[in-house]
Amino acid sequence: MTAIDPLQPQATPRIAVGSTNPVKVAAVAAVVRRVAPAALVQGVAVASGVPDQPVGDEETQRGAATRAAAARAALDADIGVGLEGGVVDGPEGMRSCAWAAVSLRDGRAFVGGSLAMPLPPRVAELVRGGTELGHAMDQLTGADNTKHGAGAVGILTNGLIDRQRAYEVLVTYALAPVLAPDYWGAADAALRP
Repeated sequence: MTAIDPLQPQATPRIAVGSTNPVKVAAVAAVVRRVAPAALVQGVAVASGVPDQPVGDEETQRGAATRAAAARAALDADIGVGLEGGVVDGPEGMRSCAWAAVSLRDGRAFVGGSLAMPLPPRVAELVRGGTELGHAMDQLTGADNTKHGAGAVGILTNGLIDRQRAYEVLVTYALAPVLAPDYWGAADAALRP
């Protein structure tokens, strides 16, 4: 079996993003188009298979991986990408986490992340009470639909980094085995033309 490198600059890969959230779609497009400028990037609504507010890195990774595989299948894409944000509650307080997963047509899958940032006590209290992080940030700021804009990361870093740029890093991490395949061992090298 020979795998095709879907991110060759001359290729026109089809990339499916497991969300219609414009921030997530833009983050994937920004990363992919750096290496494959002709890439077709499209968002599609798919289920994550986890609660609206995932708790813990494992559950959040599972949501990202489920979204990646479902998006790839739904659009018959070369690569599916899933992004999932969650929270981790520990002795030091609550922090954010976010993970990206990619699902390739040849069956390989990879995960990259995590966006770990402390969350304010009021936000942690709301999340522990069942409020999704994005809605908790809306309540904290008095704004509406912040997760489709700067997100918690943009608000809590006072704009130093926004949600899209944070997600671009995660997508790049998840794509590392595709971007630099020579470092993933003889087994993967044998799959390449």
